[in-house]
Amino acid sequence: MDLGAAPGGWLQVAREAVGESGLVLGVDKQEIKPLSRKNVVTIVGDIEDAALPNRINEETGGSVDVVLSDVSPDLTGIWEVDQARQVHLANRSLEIARLVLRKGGNFFGKAFHGPDLQDFRARLKECFQTVRIVKPPASRSDSSEIYFLGLNYSGNRSLRKTADEQPVGPGS
Repeated sequence: MDLGAAPGGWLQVAREAVGESGLVLGVDKQEIKPLSRKNVVTIVGDIEDAALPNRINEETGGSVDVVLSDVSPDLTGIWEVDQARQVHLANRSLEIARLVLRKGGNFFGKAFHGPDLQDFRARLKECFQTVRIVKPPASRSDSSEIYFLGLNYSGNRSLRKTADEQPVGPGS
């Protein structure tokens, strides 16, 4: 499954990996031009939508083997804002992954370098036996984007809350 699948580059890579027998599901807020393969399915959906994991499970008939997330925010040009938004989307992608991945499955998600990455990496380690940081050759060397690879999902369906999910106010 590919979150943030438009325009479809990762869908093509995933299709090559699964061949004729696997299913590839692409999810994006905008419609994705159909690929000419019957085992590549796309849906319009927002990763902020709490109902999205259920839609994914309905489309796939159950859990998935791999979650790719190339989701990116609309960039403002203000580094601190863009990096925080990207990490938020990476965390949301991880939340979806933990709800749709099969035990033993894998996660590959984009983030931008910055102060929030240690917490994100710690959350990945709660769910995956192995966690690595990867900079694909296709990523420009001057780009701040990096990818986190989580291998062998433990099946842990609950994660500790991130700082932006913690209750704020009296009594918290």
